[in-house]
Amino acid sequence: MSNTPPTISDEHYRLAERIWDYHRMGHELRPVDVAVVLGCHDLGVAACAAKLYQAGFFARMVLTGGNSPSTAEVFPRGEAVHYRQHVLDLGVPDEAVLVEPWAANTGQNITLSRQLLAEAGLAPATVMLVTMPYMQRRAYATTRRVWPEVTVVCASEPVGFRDYLAGIGDDRLVIDTMVGDLQRVIEYPDRGFAVEQHVPDDVRAAYRALVDAGFTSRLIGA
Repeated sequence: MSNTPPTISDEHYRLAERIWDYHRMGHELRPVDVAVVLGCHDLGVAACAAKLYQAGFFARMVLTGGNSPSTAEVFPRGEAVHYRQHVLDLGVPDEAVLVEPWAANTGQNITLSRQLLAEAGLAPATVMLVTMPYMQRRAYATTRRVWPEVTVVCASEPVGFRDYLAGIGDDRLVIDTMVGDLQRVIEYPDRGFAVEQHVPDDVRAAYRALVDAGFTSRLIGA
């Protein structure tokens, strides 16, 4: 693999959009006991959670996330702490929000959120995972492994691939991260971190083509 960042061609965008479509679970939204809002570099996730709260889909939410290399500069106090301020600014009442500020990966997001809810006396049967659009499938597979007794619904900002790229303003970061998330969907079941997910042949082909093209900065071991 080349260390030179790839130029993004029309074909790369086409392949990336196929992976984008796969990562989205297409769940129909319905009321749940609680939401778990997974921190990342995208403040739109917190805004989405606020809208879903105001629409009555849940009465409590857990904001979860410490820092990662892609968020430490943007959210120096940690993802969940910044998310909390954003949802409060958007009108969510403080009593509806729990903050888990330590998680460093998706497994910890779910495990530590579960522990925090238990400490608050909450044992939800249904959970809505609020994530970036292309993180839905990995978050779902992880939750099914580490918290199998809950029914999971995935939710994200309702936005198309090209509009999402425009909103983030860093196409390479998004494509690299989508490729890295797909690698984890494929490999993590064998490591015990997630349940198995069917990956269609065309999605695997898109993944291999983007890896070969150099979209590798978020791969395990990169």
